[in-house]
Parts: sequence; structure tokens; C-alpha cells
Amino acid sequence: MDTSAPSTAAPNREGEAPARNSFFEILLVFLRLGLTSFGGPIAHIGYFREEFVTRQRWLDEKGYADLVALGQFLPGPASSQVGFALGLLRGGLPGGAAAWLGFTMPSALVMLLTAYGVDALAGETGAGVVHGLKLVAVAVVAQAVWGMANGLCPDRPRATLAILTAVALLLLPSALTQVGVLLAGAAAGLSLYRSTTAAASDDALPFRVPRAAAVLALALFPVLLIGLPLLATATGSHAVETIDAFYRAGSLVFGGGHVVLPLLERAMVPTGWISADAFLAGYGVTQAVPGPLFTFAAFLGAAQSPWPNGVLGGAIALLAVFLPGILLMYGMLPFWDALRQRPAARAALMGVNAAVVGILAAALFDPIWTSTVRTPADFAIALLAFAALVLWRVPAWLVVVLTSAAGLAAAALPGAG
Repeated sequence: MDTSAPSTAAPNREGEAPARNSFFEILLVFLRLGLTSFGGPIAHIGYFREEFVTRQRWLDEKGYADLVALGQFLPGPASSQVGFALGLLRGGLPGGAAAWLGFTMPSALVMLLTAYGVDALAGETGAGVVHGLKLVAVAVVAQAVWGMANGLCPDRPRATLAILTAVALLLLPSALTQVGVLLAGAAAGLSLYRSTTAAASDDALPFRVPRAAAVLALALFPVLLIGLPLLATATGSHAVETIDAFYRAGSLVFGGGHVVLPLLERAMVPTGWISADAFLAGYGVTQAVPGPLFTFAAFLGAAQSPWPNGVLGGAIALLAVFLPGILLMYGMLPFWDALRQRPAARAALMGVNAAVVGILAAALFDPIWTSTVRTPADFAIALLAFAALVLWRVPAWLVVVLTSAAGLAAAALPGAG
């Protein structure tokens, strides 16, 4: 399969044998995304939508929005969970593993190198390129808001719900507010659309997850959350303490990668595993790499003082911080797909999906716009990138290259920054 060309296969209908992709096909698609998806979890949702809904057509807009909604409800890194689910959809559990590896490994390797004192993005040249890449994120998220609003907010009630969601998050930005607006969206959808929504029979997402395996994954999540600290106390092993600290952080995070920072700081700095200066330096580099922010764990595990550290410590921390989110997504998928076929659930999801559009719109302003668009030149570059994606249908990878070059050129202008 040529990963640069859109698939002609329409989304599968219930009862049809789902299309399959090989492990390496899925790995290559997500590796490209892992190398180019800058801007944080909300931007990643936009990149995934452009790739898998618009270009590859692995699933339709509503099916994708339902996956995003599930990722928003579950703790853990939402974009990585959605990516894992997309890989699972096309290649079973090996496909899910390929999606996670491809999307995660580029930034994880950079963070491992950073722990050894290598910072490939230092200096004015690197800063200019990184700023251009952040401007790409502005355009990608704007494109996602535009496209998803057209498909998921086609009437006045849902458009109003999306706007009210964005207003709530802009005025009260917190993970609790995000969960609250999703629940409010579900209640609004149930109230407004239950009597007019029929059960869907043509857009099932055929995840290859046996129910017994799903139940096992859901059961394993709390067993590890409770059992790891007990095991760490009983054994006194720092390896188990590391697994426990990162697993707990990945289990208790709602709202994206930035929210995990306080949990990791409390686990790593007061204990003396890593210095406050090293923690902040690693976090600074995390902002400049593509892919999920949770790969900060690779830096922390590698840079910590006690053994295991280095590559082994980085690998342990990386797997531990992603594991709870993957377990929850894997365990929920077969039940979620069955649930979303019910009329009441579909009505609720109509409201939830409108709320997701509002979440994206709020994130487009803060933190993406507020931390990136600082000058008229920045706005001009972001606007051109948006036009390239939406009007001229330029491939996303080429927009990334051109916009990073434009960011470098803008940084060289007198008075820039």
C-alpha cells in the first residue's frame, strides 16, 4: 500500500469483512505522522482526521468523532489512544501496536538522546524551524474545527452547543470542565435528538477485540493501579517504583499531556530521582518535538539517577505511562461500538460530538494560538498554511516542510521574536 495515496475503500458497513492493512503498512503511515505531527494532542486529532477520514478513508466523520469522544472520556493520552484504536481497526492488535510504535518512537528517541545531553533543536535556527512547525499546528487544528463543525454541527442546537462548550473551556480551563462539558453534551443530545434518532446499522466499526480480552484488559487496569505500589513497598525495588510512578501518572490524567506534568514532578523531583533543573530542561525539549507529550517519560526514565536509567529506564517509563490508556481503550472498544448503535446512545453522541468540536475550537485559541501567533507574519504564515490545506489540498507533509521553512525565514527578519 502506498501510504502517500488516499485509499479508495469506503468505510465498512456492518456485516462486511473489514479491510485489513499489514503491520508495516500501518507502521509507515503512523511513522510519517509521528515525524510531522507537531502541536500537541488537539493538533494530533486534526492530523489523524486529515489522514484517516479525508485521505485514507479508513472510517467516516461520525465514526472518527465517536472515537475521539471515547478518548476524551478516558484517562490517558487521547491522541495516542485514538491512534491505537485506528491501528486496531485496520490490523487487529498487531495493527494497534504498529500505530503506537510509529507515532511514539520518533519523539521518544529524541527524548532519549536529550537525556544523554543531545539537543538537536538548540540555537536560533532550531527555534525558527520549531516555531514554523507550531504554526502548522494552528492551520491543522483550524482545518479540523472547520471540517468537523460542518459534519457534526449541521443544525442550530448543535452549533450552539459547540459554541457554549468553547466558551466554558475558555472561561474555566480545566480537566474537570472538559469532562463536565462532555457530560452536558451527552445530556443535551439525549434531550434534543432521542425521539428522532434511529439505531444505526451501516457504520459499525469492526474492532477485532474479543470480549474476554477486553474484560481482561479492563480488570488489569485497577489491579496494576492498586497492586504496583504494594509490590514496590514489599520489594523495595526501584524498577517497580519507576513502573508504579509512571503507570499511576498515566492512569490519573484527563485533559492531555500537559496535565501529567504535576504528577510526574511530584514523583521524580522531591524523591531526588531527578533535579528540578533537569526536569524543566527535558520538558522544554518535549515542546519542540512531534508526537505525544507523554514521551517526556522516556527522558525522565533515562535521566533519573537511580538504576534502571539510560535506555532501559527510558523504555520502562515510556511503556508504563502509556499502558493504562491503552488498556482502557482496548477494553472499552467492543462495548463502545455496541453501545453507539443504540438510539439513545447515538442521540447522546450527537451532543458529545458537538461538544468535541467546541473543545477543539477552544484549544485552537488556547494554548495553540496564544502560544504561537505573536506577529502579523505569524498570522500570515498560518493563514497561508490553512489555505494550502483546505483550498488547495496540498499534502500535509508538504505544508509542514514549507511552513517550517517560512518560520525559519520569519525568525531571521529584523525585529523578529
